[in-house]
Amino acid sequence: MIDIIIRIVLHIISFGVCWYALSGLEWSKFIKQGRVMQAQLLLIVLSMALGYLLAQFLLAIGFSYYPY
Repeated sequence: MIDIIIRIVLHIISFGVCWYALSGLEWSKFIKQGRVMQAQLLLIVLSMALGYLLAQFLLAIGFSYYPY
């Protein structure tokens, strides 16, 4: 049970960290003028994808010593 809670919390934290990191980019260089909704959607999708990869990486490192 605690394993599931740790995984969920880690995924949420990873999503937040990636959101924060991607917010530091200047998106106006990559996005066309007037495409605010698409830029926000892209930021959310990229944050979710990178957050998932980060969480899986951390789980693979952290739980590799603890067999199920």
